[in-house]
Amino acid sequence: AVFAVLLLTFVIRIYFVEGFYIVTYGLGIYLLNLLIGFLSPAEDPDSDLALPTRDSEEFRPFVRKLPEFKFWRAAFFAVLTSLGMTCFSMFDLPVFWPILLAYFVLLVFLTAKDRIRHMIQHKYVPISFGKQTYGDLTKVKAGSDKDAK
Repeated sequence: AVFAVLLLTFVIRIYFVEGFYIVTYGLGIYLLNLLIGFLSPAEDPDSDLALPTRDSEEFRPFVRKLPEFKFWRAAFFAVLTSLGMTCFSMFDLPVFWPILLAYFVLLVFLTAKDRIRHMIQHKYVPISFGKQTYGDLTKVKAGSDKDAK
């Protein structure tokens, strides 16, 4: 929640100051780089130590290249640093911001396409949606011992 408030503060400051677009672009590229590290496996599946490709192989959990705590800490300090940079006019370089925005959108699109293709190719999902359940396998039925005798 603190990160979201800090990022919102940065966006509002950029909107009202109408400048510091190069700082915003640098922050966006850095956050994209952090996200790539967060979504990437620690070991390259293309190497000899690949994830299992058959059901008979041993299951190995997904280990991130950039752990979640380090991701949030680095993102927090990047936004904090960028917010601090907006207080000094020497970082307000004159740039044509639509070109920076178009280039950033292109980078996000190409990077996302590459990451998703890599995930599909190596059959890994770096995001979990809660605790995995196994349906009827883990449920204990009352009185099942009496019925068996």
